[in-house]
Amino acid sequence: MADHPKGGLHYPRSTGELQSWFGSDGDCLDYLDWMRWPQGFVCPRCENHGGWLRADGSYKCASCKKETAVTAGTLFDRRRSPLTVWFAVCWAFVSQKDGVSALSLQRTLEIGSYQTAWAMLHRLRAVMVRPGRDRLTGTVEMDETLIGGVTPGKRGRTPGAKVLVGVAVERKEPRGFGRCRLSVLPDASAPSLRTFLADHVEPGSTVVTDGWPPYAPALAGGYSHERHVAPGELAHQLLPGVHRVASLLDRWLLGTHQGGVHPEHLPAYLDEFTFRFNRRRSTSRGLLFYRVLELAVGHDPVRYRQLVASPASKKAPPMPPSERGHPPSLERPRVVHPWRTAS
Repeated sequence: MADHPKGGLHYPRSTGELQSWFGSDGDCLDYLDWMRWPQGFVCPRCENHGGWLRADGSYKCASCKKETAVTAGTLFDRRRSPLTVWFAVCWAFVSQKDGVSALSLQRTLEIGSYQTAWAMLHRLRAVMVRPGRDRLTGTVEMDETLIGGVTPGKRGRTPGAKVLVGVAVERKEPRGFGRCRLSVLPDASAPSLRTFLADHVEPGSTVVTDGWPPYAPALAGGYSHERHVAPGELAHQLLPGVHRVASLLDRWLLGTHQGGVHPEHLPAYLDEFTFRFNRRRSTSRGLLFYRVLELAVGHDPVRYRQLVASPASKKAPPMPPSERGHPPSLERPRVVHPWRTAS
C-alpha cells in the first residue's frame, strides 16, 4: 500500500473511474492483492517472501508450500458475494455523506435479501476503528447522552430503555472542533467514566465537563479538570462541542437509519459515525474508499454469527423464489443499444 496514496493512481477519483478500474472480479482481486502485498507475496504462516501464483488466483509459498488465497484472513474471507458487489458497497458506503441504509443498498445493487445487505454494511462497520489510533488531545469536552426512544417516567442519566453514550470532542483554538470519540457506557459512575477516558483521551489533556460529581474522581491524577457550571446558562452553551456531536448523531440515526438501530448494534453505528465525523473535511471520496479497503484487508474475518444480536432468534421468512440467492456480480457483458432493437 502507498504511504501517500494519489487519486487516479492508487484509488479511483469518481464513480466513472471506479467502474472503469473494477469491471470484473479479477480486477478487484488484483487490487486487493496489491493492497495486501505491495512488495510481493508474503506467506502468512512462515513469513517467507516469494511464492507462485496459481491459476485460481491464490498463492503457494515457495518455502512451506502453504496455499493462501488473496482474501484469506481478511474481511472478504469466505465471501459469497462477488467482489464487484463488495467494491460497489464500499463506494456507496463512503461516497454518500450520510451513509447508506441496507434497504437502499439491496434495491440499488439487486442484492437477493435484506439480511445480506445488512450483514455487508455491518462487516464494514466492524473495521472502522483503526488499531492503535491516537487518543484525543489538548482541550477535550466530555459529556453523556441518551440514545433511543422515549421512556415514560425516566429522565436524566438513568438509561432505562435507552442507551447511555459517552461523548468526547476536541476543542480547537480560536474556534471549531476536532476529532470525536463515542462509546456506550454501562452507567455514569466514576469507574465507567474513567474507563472511557483511558480508552479515548490522552493523559495530561484538559477535560471540560459539567457539574456531574463522578467526574472529579474519574479525572483525578491523570487529567486537568475544568468544571463548568453556570446558573441559568443552557447546557449547549457550556459544552457546545459534545452537544453538537450528540445532536448530529441523533439526526443521523433518525435520518439515514430511520431510528431503527438495535441497542446491541449501537456500538457499530457509533464507530461509523465517528469515522464520518472525523473525516468530514475530506474532499476525496476515493481516498475514503481506499482507507476502508485498507482497513478491511488488515482486519480479521467477521462471521455472520458475530453480527446478529440474538443468534437463536426466529429466522426471517423465506424470500420468494425469484429473489433468493446471492447478489449477482456487477460484471456485465457489453450490450449494444438495446433500446434500438426493442419492439
